[in-house]
Amino acid sequence: MDEVSESSDALMERYLEGEEISHEEIVTALKDGTNHGAIFPVTCGVATRNLAANRLLDAIVEDLPSPVKHGGLQVGEMTLEAVADAELFAYVFKTRADPFAGRINIFRVYQGVLKQDSQVMNTRSRTKERIGQLVSFEGHQTGHATEFGPGDIGAVAKLKETKAGDWLASRETSIEMPSIKLPAPVMAFAVEPGSKGDEDKVFTALRRLQEEDPTIDLHRDPQTGEQIVAGLSQVHVEVIVERLKSRFGAEVNLRPPRVPYQETIRKSAKAHGRHKKQTGGRGQFGDCHIELEPLASGAGFEFVNAIKGGVIPTGFIPAVEKGVLEAMTEGVVAGYPVKDVRVRLYDGSYHTVDSSEMAFKVAGSLAMKEALEQAGPVLLEPIMLVTVSVPEDAVGDVIGDLNSRRGRPLGMEPAGGGITEIKADVPMAEMLSYAPDLRSITGGQGEFTMAFERYEEVPGHLAEKVVGEARTQREAVKA
Repeated sequence: MDEVSESSDALMERYLEGEEISHEEIVTALKDGTNHGAIFPVTCGVATRNLAANRLLDAIVEDLPSPVKHGGLQVGEMTLEAVADAELFAYVFKTRADPFAGRINIFRVYQGVLKQDSQVMNTRSRTKERIGQLVSFEGHQTGHATEFGPGDIGAVAKLKETKAGDWLASRETSIEMPSIKLPAPVMAFAVEPGSKGDEDKVFTALRRLQEEDPTIDLHRDPQTGEQIVAGLSQVHVEVIVERLKSRFGAEVNLRPPRVPYQETIRKSAKAHGRHKKQTGGRGQFGDCHIELEPLASGAGFEFVNAIKGGVIPTGFIPAVEKGVLEAMTEGVVAGYPVKDVRVRLYDGSYHTVDSSEMAFKVAGSLAMKEALEQAGPVLLEPIMLVTVSVPEDAVGDVIGDLNSRRGRPLGMEPAGGGITEIKADVPMAEMLSYAPDLRSITGGQGEFTMAFERYEEVPGHLAEKVVGEARTQREAVKA
């Protein structure tokens, strides 16, 4: 009552003087305040028990203003009017993955009329979509319609390129329409099928859920080989798992993802790789000398052919490089990939009969492993740029928590509305369980995003722990 009265000077004066205000006057003021963005009504209810659902629908009809009274809607450079005799613009606000009907797009028409058996353009993909049968939803009941006009909400199935966040327009030429900026997923888990043989079933179902919820991130880590599913929170991921089971009959197990550590070297080293084998017939012979040098962080891998005088035939040199690369997939510290090195092949020998590409590949691999042992190998960990948005009164606690995670705060600045934005570099290994901890520190008011920044050397005492865990994992796999 106080908020509604504040939206009108006349009502406020009468309210303060103790005069009675009729229901009609309150509704009129509520509609006007909502229409101008001064009031944001909230209703309470429990959807699972169907409590207050009817009251919410009545409030939408009786207490909220008509879209027509609101006037035109500014979308990018377009002003959309709620009129039927204008160019069609419909916004797809939800995509639902149905196990039987496939992908169903639910939309609202903002301008014009969307008709059955028509053709429209997806403004994002700039592709034509054929509108087949139009569907209306009323709870679990579905109906059919021939068209939807301004303000109507409907659905259509089997669109090829359309998903939530897209605009559909009845035009031939393309047009830029703004898209909603979705929050980045921050809580990641490695996911594996509950039963062997269900891989295809699980990952197909996950792709279907990703179509209806674009905040889900689903990818395979190229280094660890794990299938990663990430959401906005731990609860979000748990809901995904529950939907997999209830709607697609697919059960999965979740566990923290492995950190993609890498290895590099700190000094130069030379090594000799020689592969010689005689088995009665044609033998195998490959012999090479390499020099290993460190490169700057992020430089990757460089192979230099410094062979002179044909001591190794040109045709065998790519095989040496393949052997070197093969050895780099498992470093000598903890078995993680090696990066940022230069390998110079400068000497070797061959046999006119017994030498082969396979023999030189093995020789290159042996030389690389020996060089890595002598070149001061170290373990690297991914460092993430973390941006945390928290209430002002929680800044101190959040910075203290980041410091305890080996984080390095880079600065902070006000973000408006009593929120402060903190930026920090934090090792990825320390961020795997950050979401629930941040929620606890800020009372659920904090949020964060993170992005890969660079690799840095792992401190010695922590490197020993990582090496021990990696050794245990390898032994478990062999067993």
